[in-house]
Amino acid sequence: MKTKLEELPESRVRLEVEVPEADVRHAFEHAASDLADSLRIPGFRKGKAPTQIVAARVGREAVWQEALRSHLDGWFWNAAETSGIRPVANPEVEVQDLPAEGDSFRFTATVAVLPKPEVADWTKLEVPAVEPEIPGDLVDLELERVRETAADLAPVDGRPVQPGDTVVLDIEGDGVPAQLDYVAEVGVGRLIDEIEAALVGMAAGETRTVEIPFDENRTGSVQVAVKEVKEKVLPPLDDELARAASEFETLAELRDDIEARLHEQLAGELDIQFREAAVDGLVAASNVETVESLVERRTAELWVALVRSLAQRGISAETYLTMTGQSQQEVIARLQDEADRSLKRELVLDAVAEKLAIEVGDEEIEELVRDEAEHVGENPDEISQRLRQSGNLEKIRADLRLRKALDHVVAGVQRIPVELAKAREKLWTPEKEKGTPGVKIWTPGSKEA
Repeated sequence: MKTKLEELPESRVRLEVEVPEADVRHAFEHAASDLADSLRIPGFRKGKAPTQIVAARVGREAVWQEALRSHLDGWFWNAAETSGIRPVANPEVEVQDLPAEGDSFRFTATVAVLPKPEVADWTKLEVPAVEPEIPGDLVDLELERVRETAADLAPVDGRPVQPGDTVVLDIEGDGVPAQLDYVAEVGVGRLIDEIEAALVGMAAGETRTVEIPFDENRTGSVQVAVKEVKEKVLPPLDDELARAASEFETLAELRDDIEARLHEQLAGELDIQFREAAVDGLVAASNVETVESLVERRTAELWVALVRSLAQRGISAETYLTMTGQSQQEVIARLQDEADRSLKRELVLDAVAEKLAIEVGDEEIEELVRDEAEHVGENPDEISQRLRQSGNLEKIRADLRLRKALDHVVAGVQRIPVELAKAREKLWTPEKEKGTPGVKIWTPGSKEA
């Protein structure tokens, strides 16, 4: 979707939009299908008449008016997102005549937008930064996991099953498929809770009857027979383990590698937290405000994205709410806070980008697309074409622009130790005595996190 933006006085903009021919055709066909549901056309079942027949019956102008009614709002908001504007009211739209078959469609929208914030001087901001430190017991825990992967299984003699054992068992019962010589580790959740609980305390050669749920409304009995019980025999923590389980010759080298990897992972996570703290501090210092309509729209988008993500994993929204012990209102409230925070971040970073005259060239987008194509093993030209057709290429440009603005902010703020930030929070100041709100910066590890 091609757009052209013109800034007007009093926080208003004029947006010229060109809707691609493919989108126009889709809207026209969709409108014709909706109209067909209300028509009786001889020779066709209700709602099944082709687009050409419906257009001939009611006129192309009527079909087009229906297409505008159902699609113009979506076209405007897609164009607004592509252009990076944030409308705060309904637009005044001027449309051209009915486009000829195979043509694109153009319209103009004039709308009030959020005023751009007066961004504060971020070089004066002090942002607490946590230095990555890896405790020795965490490295020891990772080494224990290496031992687990290299462990042998030995038959158990003289004791019953306990958590952590590996068992070979038969599970048989009416109404369930038989599982013979099934191998499972007890206590890791591969078996249902009822069978897990029954296995603990059983011995090799023993059989028990276990009541299990067949579905939500029905239970039944199965016979669980333990045939073998084995336990893990962990190898000693030495150089031989390092050679067997890794590319290193000594245990010291393996420990150093584990510590380095954990340090890199933690440093990456702390860097993300510092970037968030930097932009949130700049938001607070710049007094960025949003409007309710934009927050509600972003909240709705986040809820739809959550529901779609759950559906892809085969989980309904109702099941998710039950599993997490939340109401829909509680989730919406959380998403609303997230929407407000993300909008404020975008607004202040957009102001930074404008102040620094940051632009993103086509070559930068092409490089990003090439890197992504290499990562997923696809043709970069095909990915670029899909992005261009879907209108997402300009969204990538806008995201890169904000990311570059954040890079400038992060490089410019003053990093201070967390201990110093906490000490300053405890200091008495006249402003605190008066109750004057100051800039409060989120820090990693704080209660808000």
